[in-house]
Amino acid sequence: MKIKDVMNKGIISIRKDENPIKAFKKMYEADIKRLFVVDENENPIGVISHNDIIDLLKSLHEKKYTIESVMSKNLLTIDEDDSIKDCANLMLRADISGLLVVKDEKPVGVITRTDICRLVAANLLVPK
Repeated sequence: MKIKDVMNKGIISIRKDENPIKAFKKMYEADIKRLFVVDENENPIGVISHNDIIDLLKSLHEKKYTIESVMSKNLLTIDEDDSIKDCANLMLRADISGLLVVKDEKPVGVITRTDICRLVAANLLVPK
């Protein structure tokens, strides 16, 4: 099975210079836990998670922050034709819960730990 068979199509992103409160609202409205950060040309350059925003909001009174100042700059991606096993191994090694899925180096979707767990659960519950 390939990632493109399981991934969530469509990517919700935020510009690197946006206000973190806007990021939190976008996550809440879309019921997601991460946004991919893009530059002025809409190229993905990082990822910001729900936990990053929570940590940021706890200390907002100390100084002004931007998305760029708290995002993870080590953006890992996976090709839509890679296997679910490779995806799970990469997530485990990197200790992350989601990956940007690309095709020809362009973003096409997102795959999360939850997507993989749903797949495993569905396969475990299928009668043999």
